Amino acid sequence: MKRITTLLVFLLAANFCKGQSAPTTDTVYITDIKNEKSLLAQTQYCFESNSSLPITGVLQKSFQRFKSAFPKKRLSPETINSTLYLKVLLKNNSAKTVSAYLDPGMYFTGFRVYKIEEKNISIQDSSNASNYKLITLDAGEAAYFLMQVTPLKTDVGAISPVLINADYLPQYKLVLTRHKSDIQVFGLVMSGVLIMMILFMLTSFIINRKKEFLYNAAYSFCMLLLIFFNSLLSRSSTGFVNFYYAYFDFFLLVTGSVFYMSFTRWFLDTIDNYKLLDSILRWSERFVMLLLVVFTCFHFFTDSFLPQFYLELGMKILFLLLGLTFIYLALKRKDRLFNYIAAGNAMLVSFSIISFILLSFKVKPTELYSTALFYYYLGIAGELTFFLLGLTYKNKKELIQEIRKKEAHKQEERNRISADMHDDLGAGMTSIRLYSELAKNKLTNTPIPEIEKISSAANELLTKMNAIIWSMNNSNDSLSNMIAYIRSYALEYFEDTGVHCKIDIPENLPNIQVIGNIRRNIFLVVKEALNNILKHSKATEVSITLVRVDDSLTLYIHDNGPGIDMKKLRQFGNGLKNMKKRMADIGGDFNIENKNGTLITMHRKVQQF
Repeated sequence: MKRITTLLVFLLAANFCKGQSAPTTDTVYITDIKNEKSLLAQTQYCFESNSSLPITGVLQKSFQRFKSAFPKKRLSPETINSTLYLKVLLKNNSAKTVSAYLDPGMYFTGFRVYKIEEKNISIQDSSNASNYKLITLDAGEAAYFLMQVTPLKTDVGAISPVLINADYLPQYKLVLTRHKSDIQVFGLVMSGVLIMMILFMLTSFIINRKKEFLYNAAYSFCMLLLIFFNSLLSRSSTGFVNFYYAYFDFFLLVTGSVFYMSFTRWFLDTIDNYKLLDSILRWSERFVMLLLVVFTCFHFFTDSFLPQFYLELGMKILFLLLGLTFIYLALKRKDRLFNYIAAGNAMLVSFSIISFILLSFKVKPTELYSTALFYYYLGIAGELTFFLLGLTYKNKKELIQEIRKKEAHKQEERNRISADMHDDLGAGMTSIRLYSELAKNKLTNTPIPEIEKISSAANELLTKMNAIIWSMNNSNDSLSNMIAYIRSYALEYFEDTGVHCKIDIPENLPNIQVIGNIRRNIFLVVKEALNNILKHSKATEVSITLVRVDDSLTLYIHDNGPGIDMKKLRQFGNGLKNMKKRMADIGGDFNIENKNGTLITMHRKVQQF
């Protein structure tokens, strides 16, 4: 309790001590200025809507004090159409004449300075649009100076009067144009990032000819110009700067929004998928362009600022609502393409809200992270990044679909060819085989070797053709079908040969798709292996075993013959090389070894089928 009481006493004493601080003076001593000095604390101001009021009449009006924690004061939209008058008392306390320059520190279309003496009011500079006005005070002289400023038709203007030493003016201009604040440097860096994104989108458009890439590149280009000019032109004062902040920045914002809506329509394919949304976006494009025309007329053909201010404010609210709408639709529809649009809008809306809060609470931008523009730039960059990711995903998805369509078309063609081979060539080969057998039966007493060769060749060719037809038909694209075919072929191949064939296949085979090329290569390897066993192994028994371990399948072909002599592999000719090559072509492994007979191992991962 004692501590709380003591604290309250100290706080009360501190409150009374405030009244004992040294009073501030309105007089600015011009000789004390080394380079430049902010005059906001010593300046009085008033707004006058009557532009024809003489200076003597202006001096009779009531001037007010600025109440700002910053060295500048933003103008309210209601005061833009009025003439601003700034009054400051300057004194030369030296023994010689001293000159300096006055700068109102804001975007303006007209600027004059009047020296107010007891019986005389003189214009210090006849030029109305000059950025800096030279003022002179004789030794020991004190005088009021009245700055008459015509504000630019923009709400970004700020009052920040500065007194500049006459000798320092060239350096002061260099500092304004060359020195870049942290937010300006950050904006220029972001501009470079956007340039790379735009080049990528333009390249993609040239390759794919998809309009969504072009519209997104146009939207990104408008955002790039906004960020770049804001970073480059800040603290500058030229005719183009005035034009940019008064009109061109809003023009870029609206034009970019039109490109954004066009991008959304093509990206989501709203014409086919979301007809109501497509209609809303198309009419929104026209409505926004109409508002831009109205804004342009207000800006160039009227002196009033409030109508175009509220028009600009209304359009920004419209863009905000559009972004929130996309977020809502994405949450409702759960469409991945919608999610990319929603995520981009969420980034822009979220960071824009942070930027608005900083401006509303007038947070002093001492660091980069306390600057409102920093979060606005991040929002734009985040939005465009998600749009680019969405375009990449959509392009990849469409490419896969296109490949699948082509593969489906190829498979249909293969099925047609296999059907034709079966119906036409198969029938023809069967006829040759049948007629050769009939001829053999008629020539039992006088056999002709050529007829026997024709019959054997027809049988072999018919077997090969059946294998080709089987591999080409996509209805056989499964692991179980491939194993069943190999099983049937092996049992039939060793029938009546004296070689006993045992086949061990797991009951529950995984449901895996095995495309025709893989089936054909595996079958031909098995076929070659069985042919070698029958011709060279001298075996009486052969076993075919399929084993599944984790994500792999292994096929073993083992005979009980004397085994392969690894030093005499030439007896197989090119057969062994072809077997290895066929397995390598489909991403599998092949091995042959002597292990109580010849053991052939064929191995392949399941996920590779």
